[in-house]
Amino acid sequence: MYLVHTHLELPSGEELPENIRALVRSAIVTRDRVEHVAVHPVPPSRLTLGFYLLAGVLEEAEERSVRVCRRLLRDVPQLATARLTGAGVPLMPLAFEPQAVD
Repeated sequence: MYLVHTHLELPSGEELPENIRALVRSAIVTRDRVEHVAVHPVPPSRLTLGFYLLAGVLEEAEERSVRVCRRLLRDVPQLATARLTGAGVPLMPLAFEPQAVD
């Protein structure tokens, strides 16, 4: 399973609807192989979606998250004017550094 963050942005002056979490979650289908989606609307005109996807390799997970987002932009009317600005696995450098043992 991979966590992939996708970033969306609305045109200047537009804001996300209050029910954006429910809209996004209801648009996810079984074939997306998304186990969970975290929705982070910060600030009101930007949106980060954290997709927890089942995939064999990282590239497959990233490609699938982009496909899911493009479908959301096409099928969810409230996201029709948004644009995809990026997608990738968030880096957590300190999580993998060796810990000093005293």
